[in-house]
Amino acid sequence: MTPAPRRTHHAAPPREDVLAAAMATIAERGLDGLTMAGLGREVGMSSGHLLYYFRTKDELLLQTLEWSENRLGAERRALLAEPGTTRERLDAYIDLYLPAGHRDPHWTLWLEVWGRSQNADDEARARQAAIEGAWHRDLVALLAEGVSRGEFRAVDADRFATRLRALLDGFSVHVTVGIPGTGREQVLAQAAEFLDETLSPGMGAGHEGAAGVNSI
Repeated sequence: MTPAPRRTHHAAPPREDVLAAAMATIAERGLDGLTMAGLGREVGMSSGHLLYYFRTKDELLLQTLEWSENRLGAERRALLAEPGTTRERLDAYIDLYLPAGHRDPHWTLWLEVWGRSQNADDEARARQAAIEGAWHRDLVALLAEGVSRGEFRAVDADRFATRLRALLDGFSVHVTVGIPGTGREQVLAQAAEFLDETLSPGMGAGHEGAAGVNSI
C-alpha cells in the first residue's frame, strides 16, 4: 500500500520579514499598491493568515511604522552619541528627521497613519504618541545640552523642541507630497537659517521679533 503523501507545513515568515516586505511595497508602488492579498503573495501567506496576525490593515500599517521607527531610532541614537558640536548633531538630527524626497516611504506611511488616527482607539494613539515622544525627548536633551555648553542661547528646551518639530513636520509634508519650491535641499537650508536666527547666542529678543519667532 502506497503511503499517503505528507502534507508540507509552511511556517509563517518572521514578523520582521512581513513588515520589511510591507515597507518595500510602499517604497515601490505606494500605499495604493499595498494590499493584504498582494503582501501575502510576497511573503508566502494568505490574506486570511495575515489578518490572523495583524487583525486589520490599520494595525499592519502601524506595526510597519513602528518597525521603521525602531530602525530610525537606532540610527538617531548613534548619531547623537557622535563627537562634535551640539549644532552639528542638531543638524544631523534634522537631516534624519526630514524625508529623503518626494514620496519618501517612511513619511508616506506616517501621513497615512496620521490620517487614520482620527478613528483610532486609545491604544493605537498611545503607540503613535510613543513614537513622537522618542523624537521629542532626544531633541529636548540636545537643545538643553547646547544651552548648557553656551552653544545656544538660553531657551526653554521643551517649548523650543515642540515648535521646531512642528516646523519640520510642516516642511516634511511639503517634501513628501512634492509641493514645488520645497525640495529636501531647500528645506534643509530653511531649517538651518531658522536655527541661526533663533539659537545663536548673540541673537536677542529684538531679532526674534523681526524673524517672527517671539518667545520661543
